Amino acid sequence: MAYGRAAIPALIGGVLLTALLWWAGASAQALHLPGTADVIGGRAAADLQQWLAPWSYDPPASVLFGAGASGEIGGSAGTDGTRYLDLYETALQIRFAAVFAFFVPGALLLIRRLPPVHGRMPAALLAVWAWGLVAGTLAVTVSAPWLIASQGHGSYRFLPQLAGVISTGRQIVVVTALLAAVATVLAARVTAKGAGPLPREVVPARAARLAAGAGTAVIALSLVVLSYQSVAAALQTSFSGGGLFAEPGDLLRQWLLLGAWAGPAGSPLGDWLLYRAADVLLLAVVWWALRWLPGLLTRATVPAMAVGAVCATVLGLLASQLLRMATDGTGMRYGLMYLAAAVGNGVPAALIWGLLSGVAAAVTLRVAVRRMENVDATAPVQEAARLQD
Repeated sequence: MAYGRAAIPALIGGVLLTALLWWAGASAQALHLPGTADVIGGRAAADLQQWLAPWSYDPPASVLFGAGASGEIGGSAGTDGTRYLDLYETALQIRFAAVFAFFVPGALLLIRRLPPVHGRMPAALLAVWAWGLVAGTLAVTVSAPWLIASQGHGSYRFLPQLAGVISTGRQIVVVTALLAAVATVLAARVTAKGAGPLPREVVPARAARLAAGAGTAVIALSLVVLSYQSVAAALQTSFSGGGLFAEPGDLLRQWLLLGAWAGPAGSPLGDWLLYRAADVLLLAVVWWALRWLPGLLTRATVPAMAVGAVCATVLGLLASQLLRMATDGTGMRYGLMYLAAAVGNGVPAALIWGLLSGVAAAVTLRVAVRRMENVDATAPVQEAARLQD
């Protein structure tokens, strides 16, 4: 699909995702109205408040306390207190602008290489949905320094604070990104009419399986090797440093670990295997997606495979988290909102390892296809030489 036809749905999706997140953040004030806790429950209201707060222009108590404390110390300090509120507002402005800026290029690439036509509608919808979650996570990340500074203690344990901010706001993005993905794909289906043939890439099955295996092995490196308890602990404590960038362990876990697991010591083997089934599901989703992705693309380029692998990893994480929600025995005790708090975890690591996985899959695919072409080209020559002998 041409850039012009793909740009319109990408822009529509970006505007809608930004508007939905802004609306969700503005709706946080409704949770403070009298009687809200009686209608939806006190725990649910508190959980929703926590989910919506990262997208709300209503400053949290930490920012208001910093501004108030500064305002009590003379006239010039009052200006400093206002600056804290200004920093918070700037952080939200950067956050919403970044959502749009990150979503549009990824959606544009996906729509061009994975147009929602000829049986590719579900794959395009899932890929754009996953990319919306990535865009929301990146937006929270780039706006985090301003948000931390607005609380008045940006120089104290900055990296652990950064890791904490990055892990917020993801639950609402899961819902809003799905709505934006639906609008994007429907608009792309309209703009794709009259665009001419959008053929699929012809990929040998064996080459596709090899590429999927290479990409899944990269994901397994994080999910199985680095996420093992002793390795993860060593990763978190091996880097100390000093000053503003000390204690990077929490941040490294955010961007490098797709999970966390240990042996079945102290728990029944059946329960341990049931919990590990979520990890197996993640790897299965990644392998299946990478197996069929080259054949769904109009052209299996390295950028398209890399972004597609990121989306596949995010979808695998969501599938594994939904499985854990379904098998968790605490759901009846604490409710659905408690279980849904973990939805969207691991997206930063999915971005890093998904990109590496996509590149590995693309390189493996090209090498495998080239070898098969060379074998097919030399086979007639060898057969003719054998007949002459």
